[in-house]
Amino acid sequence: MASISSTFLIFFLTTSTLLSSTLSATLIEDLNALHPPPDFNSTLFNNCAHNPSHKYCNSSPMDLNEIFKSTIVASHLCNESKNPNCVETFSKIDLRSCLKIAPLYLSFSFFWKYCPISIVSIDLANNSLKGSFPNEVLLCTQIQALDLSYNQLSGDFPVENFSALINLTLLNLSYNQFSEIKVSDMEFLKRFNSSSFIRSGLLPKHRNYTIKVVIFLAGFPVFVILMVGSTGWLCFVRPDFLPGMCRRNHKFTTWMLKAATNGFSRKKLVSKGESFAIYRGILRDGTEVKIEIYRDDISREIYQNFVEECKVLVQLQHKNLVRVLGWCSSRRMRSIVTQWTDGETIELWLSGSAAPPWKNRLKVLIGVVEGMCYMQEQWSEIGYDLRTSSVLLSHNSEPLISRFRIEDHRISSAKNIYMFGLFLLEMIVNRRPQEEFEQREAGFIEFIRMHYPENLQKVIDEKMKLTEDMFDQAKQGIGLGLMCTDQPSGKLPSLNQIHSMIIGAYRSCLALTSDDHKRSHGDGGRRHKHNKVR
Repeated sequence: MASISSTFLIFFLTTSTLLSSTLSATLIEDLNALHPPPDFNSTLFNNCAHNPSHKYCNSSPMDLNEIFKSTIVASHLCNESKNPNCVETFSKIDLRSCLKIAPLYLSFSFFWKYCPISIVSIDLANNSLKGSFPNEVLLCTQIQALDLSYNQLSGDFPVENFSALINLTLLNLSYNQFSEIKVSDMEFLKRFNSSSFIRSGLLPKHRNYTIKVVIFLAGFPVFVILMVGSTGWLCFVRPDFLPGMCRRNHKFTTWMLKAATNGFSRKKLVSKGESFAIYRGILRDGTEVKIEIYRDDISREIYQNFVEECKVLVQLQHKNLVRVLGWCSSRRMRSIVTQWTDGETIELWLSGSAAPPWKNRLKVLIGVVEGMCYMQEQWSEIGYDLRTSSVLLSHNSEPLISRFRIEDHRISSAKNIYMFGLFLLEMIVNRRPQEEFEQREAGFIEFIRMHYPENLQKVIDEKMKLTEDMFDQAKQGIGLGLMCTDQPSGKLPSLNQIHSMIIGAYRSCLALTSDDHKRSHGDGGRRHKHNKVR
């Protein structure tokens, strides 16, 4: 080598000759088998005196073993790189396309630490090297050319470590996978043109970059339009997909009702009339509902009144009132959405094959009166229907008032008392005023008055098996019903009085039932027989 003293040249020549001609061992075996000669220390001292730029000259203390191993690696590497005279010149490390041995030489950190100063070119291209940038090669700060192209290097590019390579004029990092950065923003790398960084990740591909910009500029407005359109669609068509805080409370859309009824399918249809239809549906949250739809062309005033009424009805909260969940409205279609009740109407309940006993009828009457008290105290402007055909019975036998209307003025308590009187009489007699009597309600009331109080056996529901005491309670109930319907007298009972009377009758009935149960089991299980009213 050009800058090595004569003594070191003789040593290097001897080592190289031995390694190439007499030793057949591998490089690893050479490193393990050979040791520094006795005069190696003095040789290094003379070399440093002659040329202090050698890397090992600046190391203190000198690691003779590492320096010696680096000379062995240098000898092997010089031959592998096909340098013309490995003793006098070692200007280039050429490991291009040496897939098996290139990683091995890169692993010898001690060699790069004491890199010979004669090396001016390093070529490690096309070796499929993986991992991060091999920073060890940058310890050869005197190099003028570096080629690491066609590998698979990745991660961050150590641009700060290149600052010491002041002689570097040729650089090729193409076809790697470094983390993308703009080379043009780095002062050191400005001396190299873009051909040094083709598909390396360091310099964005202009074509792809342009395509990305075009796609972004064209796609972002489309994305915004789609987002705004989707949000608008959700708000006005399917708000049930939005979080609860973003929904319009109690306001349903036609699309929501279609989804709840499978497109208003026949399987979901409960009943249908000339201008209305009732469906059973399931909302998106799993709530079962009854959807009453009215298809008619109404005036703007009627439409506005309907919406205002619904806004009031959704506020009703009582165990004996059907819960109104919301509404859907347009000029040609109106609908009211209420909770679904699997139970039947009171009318069907009374006319069933197994007639409900007196005790159960009293319990239903209590629930109806409690619902009426709530309406009178909280919502006196709301009217309701108390016909046995419109009051429902829930699964736990609670009556549910289901039909409401908003009046222009407060509903008179006398009207509500009259409706309850008719309801009470129907519960005891089990006959239909609208269907069975020519004068309807008036004929029904007159029929009962004709038989009250002497011939009530012809009036009271014969399917209801009554003891003597229960018959007396039913008789009092008929008297209360007639009192409620006798509006001309002006002596109508209040709802509170009615409630107290029915509660008293119910408790007496429970006591009678309990006593009857005890007597029937009192003497050896023999059943006590009551005298039934004929």
